Amino acid sequence: MVTARELVLCRRPRGRIELECFGLVKRELPALSPGQLLVRVNCFSVDPSMIPRLSVDTYAPAFELGVAVEARAVGQVVQSSADGWSEGDWAVCWGGWRDYAIVEASAGIRIEPGDGVPPDTWLHVLGIPGLTAYVGMIDVARIQPGDRVWVSAAAGAVGSVAAQLAKARGAALVIGSVRGAEKARYLTGRLGLDAAVDYRAGDLAGQLRMIAPDGIDLYFDNVGGDHLEAAIELLRVGGRAAICGMISGYGRPPQPGPDNLTELIVKRLRLEGFLVLDHLHRRAAFEEEVRPLVESGTLRSEATMFDGLNSAPRALQSLLDGAKLGKALVRP
Repeated sequence: MVTARELVLCRRPRGRIELECFGLVKRELPALSPGQLLVRVNCFSVDPSMIPRLSVDTYAPAFELGVAVEARAVGQVVQSSADGWSEGDWAVCWGGWRDYAIVEASAGIRIEPGDGVPPDTWLHVLGIPGLTAYVGMIDVARIQPGDRVWVSAAAGAVGSVAAQLAKARGAALVIGSVRGAEKARYLTGRLGLDAAVDYRAGDLAGQLRMIAPDGIDLYFDNVGGDHLEAAIELLRVGGRAAICGMISGYGRPPQPGPDNLTELIVKRLRLEGFLVLDHLHRRAAFEEEVRPLVESGTLRSEATMFDGLNSAPRALQSLLDGAKLGKALVRP
């Protein structure tokens, strides 16, 4: 008999995130049914899309009260009742905010960590965030050699991969926007972007105009709000935008939309929202292209690791206050 520790949502937050809304519980796990795996969780994911689900339904249902928060996890199999799976195998699964999880083997993905590619890589650059960046930049925004590109939240798990993919695909100029001068230096230093802007410095569109006086061809949006308005101002005729996320409005009352939407007509712009869940069939092509870039060090990624189950709400809060770099992960 295995006793698992789980972090559950006890009540809905009144604001964006309240640390007191979560509680730690222990549960005795039942014996495995046929086709199941018992996984020891190595680390689990904390994602921006979780923030609204603390309170309301989105494209996925709101989190249930009294139940471990749903999340992707990576871990090792300690017991298997499924064909083709053995003790010691590494898997990506919906392990949730817990230290041990029983999962259906059919929903798990076997991974093979190696030199320079640790297991947690499949929760960021080789996982859903990386696939999101790949689909958004290549399939939705249709990056072309010579494009001038702006990526918002470019130090995050999705934005950092999107910006580097734009460089790898031959963009003439890649700009990233972030919170703070230190992260801006990270973009141009470690990630090799051409330029970076700190949105806290004000006049976002003006900062971008100084870097790209002739405008941009492509915008990858993780933020919404004033960033999207600035992008519409900067996009040139025939420009494209992949709308991935709008974290500026998550967990808040409805935010004002851009007031320059007439530019979509004047400039013949194409803005397209997407969910990576509609593009999971692209996983093989994505990993074939991106894993060699990761192994060679051409495409770099960061993860901020929080230790202990009780640190998960703080990790979630870090998505809003800028207290993390790259992907936020929790090691239970």
